[in-house]
Amino acid sequence: EASGTAIAVKCKDGVVMGFEKLVTSKMLVEGTCRRLLTVDNHCGMALSGLLADGRQLVNRARDEAASYREFYGHPIPGKVMAERIAGFVHAYTMYWSVRPFGVSTLIATVDGEEPSIWMVEPSGLTYSYTGCAIGKGKQASKVELEKLKLPEMTCKEVIKDVARIIYSVHDEVKDKEFELELSWICKDSNWRHTMVPKDLTKAAEDAAKAALEEDMDD
Repeated sequence: EASGTAIAVKCKDGVVMGFEKLVTSKMLVEGTCRRLLTVDNHCGMALSGLLADGRQLVNRARDEAASYREFYGHPIPGKVMAERIAGFVHAYTMYWSVRPFGVSTLIATVDGEEPSIWMVEPSGLTYSYTGCAIGKGKQASKVELEKLKLPEMTCKEVIKDVARIIYSVHDEVKDKEFELELSWICKDSNWRHTMVPKDLTKAAEDAAKAALEEDMDD
């Protein structure tokens, strides 16, 4: 709940994820301690919570993806990945000798050309969404996401909205500075999970800041 806000949205031509990575030190090198990580070519994860716990889930997801590809000969579907990670997370809530994972995850995949988004809670529950947010700003983010016509929008259009929402829920008074992370899976990324190019990220950030200033003036 105290971690940065993560957002994932499903568009008509792919999926987009964004994260509000709080910068703990001005000496931190840009791009380190990433919260948007690649699981497989067609699959990415966003981590909100304890980063060390999240990395264990990413490693587990990578093992599941490799095992499925080796056994069945094709990439693991998003639903199967989400259910396997949810089962793994749930197992850590059942025994006194282990503690639950302190992280919520968003899983974004494109199976063929069919995008999907899944959210896995620390309890082991998993849900599929058109647009979802986790972290401390999730409620305000969900309200903004509900206003968007996501099935009619492209990934390039949604990038600016994701950036705007993350900037709008960031509390400059209480929170530290943050670094905006954006990733996507779409035709422009050759259907692979990659970080959004820096020029598009910069344009999205500039548009988000301009929109925020307009709202303050109003």
